[in-house]
Amino acid sequence: MKTAIKPAKHISWSTMFADFKEITKVRLAVSVVFSSIAGYLLGAYEISVVTLLLLAFGGYCMVGASNAYNQIIERDLDALMKRTRNRPIPSGRVSVHQGLIIAVLLTVFGVVSLYFVNPKTAMFGAISIFLYTSVYTPLKTITPLSVFVGALPGAIPFMLGWVAATNEFGIEPGTLFMIQFFWQFPHFWALAWMLDDDYRKGGFKLLPTGKKDKGTAVQIIMYTIWMMVISVIPAFGITGRLHLSIIAAVIVFLMGAVMLFFAFRLYDKRDNVSARKLMLASVTYITFIQLVYVSDKYIGMLI
Repeated sequence: MKTAIKPAKHISWSTMFADFKEITKVRLAVSVVFSSIAGYLLGAYEISVVTLLLLAFGGYCMVGASNAYNQIIERDLDALMKRTRNRPIPSGRVSVHQGLIIAVLLTVFGVVSLYFVNPKTAMFGAISIFLYTSVYTPLKTITPLSVFVGALPGAIPFMLGWVAATNEFGIEPGTLFMIQFFWQFPHFWALAWMLDDDYRKGGFKLLPTGKKDKGTAVQIIMYTIWMMVISVIPAFGITGRLHLSIIAAVIVFLMGAVMLFFAFRLYDKRDNVSARKLMLASVTYITFIQLVYVSDKYIGMLI
């Protein structure tokens, strides 16, 4: 049964700006920009400020467009859930037409900006928007496999930065892609565990077994282990120009071990508190390993 969306009302500029930040999911968008910049710094022979600005702007637009399309498509379902019912579109502060204008403009600005970086970067940006909007979003109410599909565009940002710096796709950006790809499963499933009751109100099927049970916890553990393995592979000298020193690899491994500890804790406790701790650990992990990778490269260049 569909829930009626309230008509859009006249609102202030400050509210419009706040709604823009919410419809583009500013925190998520900024984290994507951060990942893209980290990938760029890893791949760059020389740093171009212009390229960095285009990458940051295009990356924000890319994520913002994806989220805007998503909120347009899911507006009726968002109105059913406590965590999303006050979003701009289901609350009536932004009309569907206005949301669509925002989404289209962000798509154009994002793809054009990334094209000025290089065509491959624009292509991956466009693929990301398409997969998130046209495949992942409709699958969320059909099958838990939607998380696998959603992990594909979600893994692009770290890789995108390398492609922006080199205009090439090979083992190096492929490795960065795999790190962020495997990381997303424990991160997102921890979040989905916490919000499962609310997600069910919207008809979303996101946990791998459909339940907050040991089966889901086991899969979280397995993907966390794979994430740890992929994250230290550059230390073995088999990933082209993407290198990681032994010290940096140990740091990355230990950070992964912290995540794994919380994954086992979730298996043992199977409660929302443990899921929240794992989710927060995962956010810390992906941020800090990107810092470690970048720092390790530039410290190595100075030694």
